[in-house]
Amino acid sequence: MGSTIIVGGFFGDEGKGKIVAHVAFADKPTIIARGGIGPNAGHTIEVRGQKFGVRMIPSGFVYANARLLIGAGVLVDPRVLLSEIELVGEAKRVGVDHRCAIIEQKHITLDKEDPHLSRTIGSTGTGCGPAAADRARRTTIQASEVQELAPFLTDAAAEINQALNAEENVILEGSQGFGISLYYGFFPYVTSKDTTASQIAADVGVGPTRIDETIVVFKTFPTRVGEGPFETQMSEEEAKKLQIEEFGTVTGRPRRIGWWDPKMAAYSAMINGATQVAITGLDKLDPNVRGVHEYDDLSTKVKTFLRQAEEEVGVPFTLLSTGPELAEIIDLRGEKLYHA
Repeated sequence: MGSTIIVGGFFGDEGKGKIVAHVAFADKPTIIARGGIGPNAGHTIEVRGQKFGVRMIPSGFVYANARLLIGAGVLVDPRVLLSEIELVGEAKRVGVDHRCAIIEQKHITLDKEDPHLSRTIGSTGTGCGPAAADRARRTTIQASEVQELAPFLTDAAAEINQALNAEENVILEGSQGFGISLYYGFFPYVTSKDTTASQIAADVGVGPTRIDETIVVFKTFPTRVGEGPFETQMSEEEAKKLQIEEFGTVTGRPRRIGWWDPKMAAYSAMINGATQVAITGLDKLDPNVRGVHEYDDLSTKVKTFLRQAEEEVGVPFTLLSTGPELAEIIDLRGEKLYHA
């Protein structure tokens, strides 16, 4: 029993939403709390053929028995949040920390009209950068000042720590990816905040001594939306041959596709303090493993890739996704990954 942080290890879009949802159903947490920046990152979950895309509510909402909290460090766009609450019908379970800073229309306008943000950096245009800057200047309004959010206001940090005191399971959900961290990403082509596990813990008010597991999520073929360096990027022709085509959840922009990057993966695992790795997209490496539920049933090609990747990263690969559906996963937590 305890807390598990789940964060992205590459540039975002690693499939964190699915991993959070799977861990939620498996570990049965009483709270799923979202850290991160704000509505500039989307999470997609596929359950029984139905696809959900959320930007504010924790992607673990598909697990019906957990309280859904948004930590104080998150920027909140009330319009996005309220529309998602209505869409998924989870008003009774959602709590917003009263200290969250609010994204206003002026922030969105500036984000879209500023040539440096919109063109040079490739911002999502959701207002997060300007709102984060105003928060640093101490001029933003807080959630406690927005009437429409009154039914959802809470002290998220107090709730989470009380759950941990009661020896309950808690999932702390990150957003975006390591490669666009304000501190550790490829500056200036980064987001407006750190994205690592340490930041997520701070966002929701959980101290470092209370973190039990940190799961870093990678994908077999990393992707990136927007501008900035991408050392392993493949050509569009190569991506088409592999039948890999992806689009951003928030922007709809095509994602740039790359080859597995062992150097970045190892560095990301180090900075995040990974205790486990989840990897998605194994079915894109070999379509024959789509939907496989047992490690022994994976192809030789996939097993060889996993052995080498685990050696490169130096952390156990415990969650192996074999398709986009929630049920398409191999969970090896507590087991030895590679069998004699």
